[in-house]
Amino acid sequence: MSRKSRREAAQALAEQEAATSAEIDEVTADDSEVEIVEAEEAAVELIMDDKSAPENRAEDGPLDETEANPVRPYVDLGGVKIVPREGLHLRLEVEEGSKRVVAVGLDFAKSTLQVQPFAAPRSTGLWHEIREQIADQIRKQGGTTTEVDGPFGPEIAAEIPIAAGAEGAVAGQTTRLARFIGVDGPRWFLRGVIAGDATVDPEAAEKIEELFRSVVVVRGNDPMPPRDLIPLHMPKQNPGDPGTTAV
Repeated sequence: MSRKSRREAAQALAEQEAATSAEIDEVTADDSEVEIVEAEEAAVELIMDDKSAPENRAEDGPLDETEANPVRPYVDLGGVKIVPREGLHLRLEVEEGSKRVVAVGLDFAKSTLQVQPFAAPRSTGLWHEIREQIADQIRKQGGTTTEVDGPFGPEIAAEIPIAAGAEGAVAGQTTRLARFIGVDGPRWFLRGVIAGDATVDPEAAEKIEELFRSVVVVRGNDPMPPRDLIPLHMPKQNPGDPGTTAV
C-alpha cells in the first residue's frame, strides 16, 4: 500500500469520531450492562511511526495481556479487557453493514471514553503520524486542535463542530470538546477519545485517565497485518465476576 493510501485510510479513521451512532440493541452479561450501537463503516488502517508511550506503561497501563494480573476480574471483549466498576456503562459500536464490533465506548464520571486496539509492529508505533492525520481532518471540518503533553504523552485537544440536530447535542451548542489519546504497546496500539466532563474538569479527567490505564489489550498470537483492528466481540465473563453497573 502506498503512503498516500495509508494517509487516506488514516483520515477515514479520524472521520469516524464525527459519525453519529444509533442504538440498536442492549444486552446484559452477568451484572454488566452492554449496549450495542451502530457505527459508520470505518477504515482501520493506520500509519507506522516510532512508539509513543509513558515510561511506566508496563506497570501502570494500558497493559498487555502478559502484564495483567491473571486473577483480577475483567469484562472480556476480545481485543480488550475492561475492569468492571460501579457506574461504568459499556457500549459496543458496530459497523452497519458487517455488524463487526469496531469500538468500545465507556461512559463514566459524566464522561465518555472510546477505545480501539490495533495490531502494530514489534519495534515501531502508530500514534505520531495518526495524530497528525486526526488534527488535519478536524481542521478540515472547521474545528480547532492543539497538541499538548498529557499523562500518556502527546495528545490532541480538539474543538469539533456539531451538526445541527446531532444526537446528544445541547440546544444552541455548535461545538464539542474532545481529547484524542494514544499509546503504543508491544505489537499493538490503543487509541482513546475522551469527551464530556473529562475534557474540562481535572477530577473527572483523572478518573477517565485511570480507566484508560486499566484497559488490557489482548493482541493474541495469530499473525495480523500492522494497522488491522484487533477483533472485538460481545463480553465474556466468568461466573461470579463482579459486574459493571449501568449509569
